[in-house]
Amino acid sequence: MAIRVLIVDDHKILRDGLRNLIQAQVDMEVVGEAENGRDALRLAEETRPDVVLMDISMPDLNGIDATRQLLAAVPTAKVIALSMYANQRFVAGMLAAGARGFVSKECTFEELCAALRVVASGRKCLSPEVTDLVVEDYVTRVRLSRERSQPASVLSQREREVLQLVAEGWSTKEIGKRLHVSGKTAQSHIRRIMKKLHLHSIAEVTKYAVREGLTSIER
Repeated sequence: MAIRVLIVDDHKILRDGLRNLIQAQVDMEVVGEAENGRDALRLAEETRPDVVLMDISMPDLNGIDATRQLLAAVPTAKVIALSMYANQRFVAGMLAAGARGFVSKECTFEELCAALRVVASGRKCLSPEVTDLVVEDYVTRVRLSRERSQPASVLSQREREVLQLVAEGWSTKEIGKRLHVSGKTAQSHIRRIMKKLHLHSIAEVTKYAVREGLTSIER
């Protein structure tokens, strides 16, 4: 069965070109064309496409909001964002709205056909430059999340060292010796650590250090 494609873009010359190229594929057919997001919603409900090629920057109703509304109305449809602008804001917006693919308008037609087939089969497809943006965004989110949850956000480097040594079972005297400070100074560090982290015993300190990946408690 042919993949039923709905083309949504506010440039007629682009729609015409895509329609002619897609129609030439033996396993695809164009079931409709829309020049804005609002027309796309109407046509999607009428034609029930398998895949929607969705531009992002359009008048009346943009591609992000159109994608969200279209998928709510026609949940069997799969959306591929087709845009000149592969920036984090557009990529994140389309993926959050439910798009299963994101392809640059600078890609080759062969790459677009491959994306159509991949998404129609139920998988996701991102062009290489978009994949880089997604990975970069993910890494940034993970880093910020870890910084908020780990002691690095509230403890000094020395306090982190002391926290690890306490969790690994070293005595105050031993900690002082390893860090070349007095036992009294080491004890002061421990008190500040417990106050900052709202912990009340060495057992809690140990559990915290293990949970945050600071130690595996091996000496």
